Amino acid sequence: MKNISLYAGLLAGSMIVAPLAAQAEDAMVLPIKRLSMDTALKMAQATIKKCRTLGVNVAVTIVDRGGHPQIVLRDTLAMDLTLPISRDKAYSAMSFNMPSGDLEGRFKGPASIGKTVGVVAARGGLPINVGGTIMGGIGVSGAPSGKTDEQCAKAGMDAVLSDLEMSM
Repeated sequence: MKNISLYAGLLAGSMIVAPLAAQAEDAMVLPIKRLSMDTALKMAQATIKKCRTLGVNVAVTIVDRGGHPQIVLRDTLAMDLTLPISRDKAYSAMSFNMPSGDLEGRFKGPASIGKTVGVVAARGGLPINVGGTIMGGIGVSGAPSGKTDEQCAKAGMDAVLSDLEMSM
């Protein structure tokens, strides 16, 4: 009789535990970390500030992990054309999880993804990657060289990176 009670208890317990294990594997909702608007704004403002110290007016775009613009700032004298270019640099860096300038020469041939609308292989875009999690991208346009654009983007990242790393 004791063995039957033991088996019945084990069977009942397994019927409760098995569905719980399945739920853990097949979560219907996933927690996704995102940049707050305030963090993205602080990053963009630090980028503009750095470029101003170098004597250039730029546009900076921060895209979220889905590639959607979260913050867009254009300094007073930056050309209108800097807006779509900064967005595309941010989108490219986020999409490939690498600096947009590192895409130069990667795509060759007529069917190249480099000809895809929104992909720019020019310096000035950096992925926002914190603790192995892609959070978005930052893109800068308007300086005389992509190297300067990238230097400003890095300054923007540096302004929030340690805080972001601590929050993960």
